[in-house]
Amino acid sequence: MSEVYQFIAAEKAAYPVTLLCRVLGVVRSSFYAWLEAEQDRRARQRADEALAHEITLIHLASNGAYGVPRVHAELR
Repeated sequence: MSEVYQFIAAEKAAYPVTLLCRVLGVVRSSFYAWLEAEQDRRARQRADEALAHEITLIHLASNGAYGVPRVHAELR
C-alpha cells in the first residue's frame, strides 16, 4: 500500500488527490494519515540505522566473537 501512497504523493501536484484516490481505490483519509506519519517513519528509520551501526561496532570490537546474547547485553 505504501507504493500507492508514494505514487499519490508524487502525482498530487499534477492531479487532484481525490481523483487519484478514487482511481487507485484508496480512501483519501488513509492517504492523509499516511502522509502525516511520514516524519515518524523517517525518525524510526534513523533510529533503526543508528542501532544497526551500534550493533555492527560491538560485533566488530569483539572480533566477531559476540553473538546475539552478548551484543544485546552490551547494548543494555
